Amino acid sequence: MTDRAENRRPRAEEAAKRKPDPRSVGRWGEREAAAWLRKRGWRILERNFTCRSGEIDIVAEDAGCLVFVEVKLRRSAEYALAREAVTPGKQQKLIRAAEYYLSRRDPDMPVRFDVIEVYGESGRVDAVNHIENAFQ
Repeated sequence: MTDRAENRRPRAEEAAKRKPDPRSVGRWGEREAAAWLRKRGWRILERNFTCRSGEIDIVAEDAGCLVFVEVKLRRSAEYALAREAVTPGKQQKLIRAAEYYLSRRDPDMPVRFDVIEVYGESGRVDAVNHIENAFQ
């Protein structure tokens, strides 16, 4: 006779198997946002630019403007808009990372910060909202 406890996985292990890794889900949202931008004629220069100050999800060029894009993914806007997660503290981290990026590349073009909200789940995009000049 086998002990039932031996045949059962610990609950944390079961939950880990069911729940997708937040990083991989976030990367999926960033891929969707980059594809959405490309369809609109944007040139993606970098994805996931990382430095000591933080990470910039997408660095792109749009009509002669260098754009730093923060991507936020949510299943729905039922509880809060995705853009609300770009707090003043997060904005400051993005600005510092962008300053570092600019110090290394020195592009001769105007700069702006956008936010892209992706709503949906892995494999299904329900909506994409683009907020230009989301902060300065």
